[in-house]
Amino acid sequence: MHPHAETFRLHAAPLEPIPTGECPRLANLEGLRAVVFDIYGTLLISAAESGRERRDPAAAGQHLRQTLESFPGLRVAPAAGDAELAEAFIEADREHRDRLRGEGIEFPEPDIRAVWRGFLDTLAATGRLTSTAPGAEETESLIVTCECLANPVWPMPGLAETLAGIRKLGSRLGIVSNAQFYTRHLFPALLGNDLEGLGFDPTLMVFSHELRESKPSPRLYEILAEKLERQGIPPAEALYIGNDLRNDIWPARSVGFKTSLFAGDARSLRWRGDDPRLAGVTPDLVVTDLRQILDCLV
Repeated sequence: MHPHAETFRLHAAPLEPIPTGECPRLANLEGLRAVVFDIYGTLLISAAESGRERRDPAAAGQHLRQTLESFPGLRVAPAAGDAELAEAFIEADREHRDRLRGEGIEFPEPDIRAVWRGFLDTLAATGRLTSTAPGAEETESLIVTCECLANPVWPMPGLAETLAGIRKLGSRLGIVSNAQFYTRHLFPALLGNDLEGLGFDPTLMVFSHELRESKPSPRLYEILAEKLERQGIPPAEALYIGNDLRNDIWPARSVGFKTSLFAGDARSLRWRGDDPRLAGVTPDLVVTDLRQILDCLV
């Protein structure tokens, strides 16, 4: 097992979805040849989807401090408060996002490794990190450890059964997701198999950090549509499943995919009723359990 996967495995603890009170809206969808998923909040319960750290920078700063001080040789200056650490990280992230926006990317997704390098360099330059900034491998390990603290995850109920059922029906499995370099390592850590081993087609995966662009940009879905077309599958014969009406359903529909809103966890469900751009945007399905998808594939 890759060291990053082992770190995730050691930190993992069961989570249960929080009921949403939504009623499923199911229908038979004929002629589907591919089923494509979002990851966080859809395939995986994601504690950070509740948004606590966005509301409380001190909590984020505490995780940053815990992470830095857990590594031998790294020391944070006592005068650096948790909120100050969080602000330094936010500023490093903002700089990278602004740079990408300057290149014309409306919804930027910096590689988190570059953000962390900027964050660590700033801490060292300002005396808040009283040791030499770590190298590339150590930085990746820091990032994974911090992710374990900040965003505990666990498979959604019925995940393995759903994927196996889709494969049995002969449909291709794909992914379009906001993600980082470590996201792939979650699956062997939590499910004992990598994405390919779980049946996902390696040619049908689109990850935001690889494009430096995030959802709701339609570009991610356009790239997936091109990949499907190479296999003779038009968008209308693919179902996309995600938990966010703006980030998932809206752009996927605009490219021609069938869509399903996953409404199985209150942490991640996003109807976004205050967004006027979503007026008239309705998913083909609403599911509250991943296994309900199998009832809709005919």
